[in-house]
Amino acid sequence: MASQTKVALVTGSGQGIGRAIALRLAEAGFDIAVVDVNEAKINSVVEEITAMGRRATTFKADVSKRDDVYAAVDHAAETLGGFDVIVNNAGIALIGPIAEITPEEVDRIFKINIEGVLWGIQAAGAKFKALKQKGKIINACSIAGHDGFAMLGAYSATKFAVRGLTQAAAKEYASEGVTVNAYCPGIVGTDMWVTIDKRFSEVTGAAVGETYKKFVDGIALGRAETPEDVAALVAFLSSPDSDYITGQSIITDGGLVYR
Repeated sequence: MASQTKVALVTGSGQGIGRAIALRLAEAGFDIAVVDVNEAKINSVVEEITAMGRRATTFKADVSKRDDVYAAVDHAAETLGGFDVIVNNAGIALIGPIAEITPEEVDRIFKINIEGVLWGIQAAGAKFKALKQKGKIINACSIAGHDGFAMLGAYSATKFAVRGLTQAAAKEYASEGVTVNAYCPGIVGTDMWVTIDKRFSEVTGAAVGETYKKFVDGIALGRAETPEDVAALVAFLSSPDSDYITGQSIITDGGLVYR
């Protein structure tokens, strides 16, 4: 039987886009499982959520580890009394020429960005089945999952993989009443883009801030994306309004990549 409580788990929700998603879903009436590998950052997010009158719980998890993800889902369901939505948000970037990518770098980014999403899909799907209810799985993709970007080869590869996983999972879980979609941000003003810009500067010799400005200047709507812009799409994908949408990786970038 479905729980009366709407519960959402958001990985990588200690900061940036994940934090904005957690807060937006709390505003929409969800109780939130705040999951992150960085334990120091998640308590402040919980405080923000509880200040809205919603319940929240924390769980430290490394999404590259399957057991951690399953344990996080179990914790959310048991602590908050239900399980309705998972947002597989956690991810990392890797900037550099394809010729210089190391096996260690590939292993790390593939484990977090691809396997982290895969384990989240598995764990959520299993939980929805155990609870005999429908559910929503929402994955972090990127405009780099629609276009391969120079200097972001491995990162782009992981996001193309997320699109494939999203499509395949949508087909496999549809008969169980589970929708699977992804959100594809563009140039978001977060710590990740500070890191990306700095790395571009080191590799290409561009001044710090120049790469970020170049990308932002190409956005049709004339400004960088905010974490809240991304969270708005995720809130829609978490709501009943998206019940007839599945297998889609939706671009939210202000007009930069067009599909």
